Amino acid sequence: MSDPALSDELIAAHGLTSQEYARILEIIGREPTFTELGIFSAMWNEHCSYKSSKKWLRTLPTSGPQVICGPGENAGVVDIGDGPDGKKLAVIFKMESHNHPSYIEPYQGAATGVGGILRDVFTMGARPIAAMNALSFGAPSHPRTAHLVRGVVEGIGGYGNAFGVPTVGGEVRFHRAYDGNCLVNAFAAGLAETDAIFYSAASGVGMPVVYLGARTGRDGVGGATMASAEFDDTIEEKRPTVQVGDPFTEKRLLEACLELMASGAVISIQDMGAAGLTCSAVEMGDKGGLGIRLQLDHVPQRESGMTAYEMMLSESQERMLMVLKPEREAEARAIFEKWDLDFAIVGETIAEDRFVILHGNEVKADLPLSKLSSSAPEYDRPWIETPAAEPLGELPAIGAMEGLRALISSPSYAHKGWVWEQYDSQVMGDTIRTPGLGAGVVRVHGTDKALAFTADVTPRYVKANPCEGGKQAVAEAYRNLCAVGARPLATTDNLNFGNPEKPEIMGQLVGAIRGIGAACTALDMPIVSGNVSLYNETDGRAILPTPTIGAVGLIENVDGLIGGLVQEGDLALLLGESGSHLGQSALLAEALGIEAGDAPPVDLEAERQRGAFLRDNRSLIGAASDLSDGGLALTGFEMAEAAGIGLVLESGDIGELFGEDQARYLIACNFDQAEALMVAAGRAAVPLAQVGRFGGDMVRLGDETAPLAELSALYRGGFARAIGDA
Repeated sequence: MSDPALSDELIAAHGLTSQEYARILEIIGREPTFTELGIFSAMWNEHCSYKSSKKWLRTLPTSGPQVICGPGENAGVVDIGDGPDGKKLAVIFKMESHNHPSYIEPYQGAATGVGGILRDVFTMGARPIAAMNALSFGAPSHPRTAHLVRGVVEGIGGYGNAFGVPTVGGEVRFHRAYDGNCLVNAFAAGLAETDAIFYSAASGVGMPVVYLGARTGRDGVGGATMASAEFDDTIEEKRPTVQVGDPFTEKRLLEACLELMASGAVISIQDMGAAGLTCSAVEMGDKGGLGIRLQLDHVPQRESGMTAYEMMLSESQERMLMVLKPEREAEARAIFEKWDLDFAIVGETIAEDRFVILHGNEVKADLPLSKLSSSAPEYDRPWIETPAAEPLGELPAIGAMEGLRALISSPSYAHKGWVWEQYDSQVMGDTIRTPGLGAGVVRVHGTDKALAFTADVTPRYVKANPCEGGKQAVAEAYRNLCAVGARPLATTDNLNFGNPEKPEIMGQLVGAIRGIGAACTALDMPIVSGNVSLYNETDGRAILPTPTIGAVGLIENVDGLIGGLVQEGDLALLLGESGSHLGQSALLAEALGIEAGDAPPVDLEAERQRGAFLRDNRSLIGAASDLSDGGLALTGFEMAEAAGIGLVLESGDIGELFGEDQARYLIACNFDQAEALMVAAGRAAVPLAQVGRFGGDMVRLGDETAPLAELSALYRGGFARAIGDA
């Protein structure tokens, strides 16, 4: 099959601008081959090169005494101290998006998103111990929403459950801004010994480059380029760019890779993720300052007649690329054959700065390797600051119980059992706290330690005030970890935005990164890994700016876990000031259909001080939750309903009940504990006050009451009703 002639249309279809194509001509001094065009397209698209965000990502804090490896590798690595045999342990984690594929083909898009993030973790030598996801869907009334929800949730559960990793947390939201572009952000974390972590930089000249795992097919060809483009009415034509996953093959790949790593045969290893063989080979060579020569005739293929272009750009799943010690080839091959996986030497490292692709008797590509990665375009896009929000005007009157009913019956705030009950949260046997109320917690096997995981963002805040919204996403993640007694360690970010070529969208991204950076610095939670997903638009309509923050915290001893349910007769204590801020609140959005006002301001020193107070006094706390969406009323109801007991909140003031002021927690404890906490709060100069109590079978907000059973039925059925699955 002859290559198509290059044309302006073909170049544009590869996501390259005329200026970028001119730069390619300047670099190589000639017209590229079709395969070379595909390689440049893959490496220079937004998804792989971060060309619109690099300038701003560099401003984020990425180091600290706990950080072993920050951004730039497959995942971030953070020290967690001694393991069961005295060896130092690290938690390795990352979050990535699979948004576009999940909208086109929800089951496979979500499933392969889970598969990809798991490979990012175990390619560094870690055994995955936990997964999370953060999902954003369009309005429940939109004709595609129910289909997307069912497919995405089933895909996440189908892959994660079969692979055998517990899904311990996440979030689900609905908003009309995601009607044409859902978000699927997948998180995974694993454990490794600090002296057995593997990196992707190749080393040594003449070392064999080995292909591992499943065979290459045509699924996912051009997927990375598709992920860096807006949607329009040709969306169905993009279906072939969605990969197909096999979790059982991935499980075998995990075991084979860990066994091979333990043998000492591996020099470097890289997951074949976005842009497949192209990106993995280029990154390994570039990080090691080496060239790579590939012979595609040796690539295991599951389809006949594949071209060099297709093989280089395929995103077939469950594949790895490795640089191997040559004297260990037979041993390595035997391990992979034992696990019934393909093992093929497909190339070698070379001293020259070249990326040479051979297929048949032809050279299909011969490019300067370093120019593909580290010399990718970098833009300082024009941006405009988001205008200050108008102050809230007079609001319609609403009763406290009416407001609570509106929240607990909406799919964004209703009970999410319909979702997480499709995920196996107990596989591996170390899950201590399952999804449903705050951060998930997993024991570090064989030790008294545990790790807590959370994912947070409030997109309405970010749209109204990107900087404060970015701060708040980090602050809420911090609070969720503190609320289970964990010391926050580090974060990963998944920055989902619209088209960065629009100055107002770029302004959202810049503002959010500034806020995230400020909060991560103030709260000692450096960003150690992450992903940027731009061009999340359909027919020119952008999603809400959604910079999801995944965070990990350490509980040194599980006896220090704040993990209980509220008890009959517990007092309800508010750590922090009374609420009043209703701008961009869940109450306005869900009960009144109003999205107006400013985001709540974030006092980072107050966040730090109150989080430390909670952790320092964990022995006096029966249960705790941070206050965020829905304020005191929704948080109090969720804590009470989870325990099956009633709630009394003394105030009937709408601002105090539903205000979303930050740096606040709701604590449940008995009378003696409350007395001791009050004394401790006085010494620490933190605001702490009793606002109600737990008990009985009624819910009372000020003077308004309703039976817990009635509200519980509304709360537990709201999600299924919204997607027509009641």
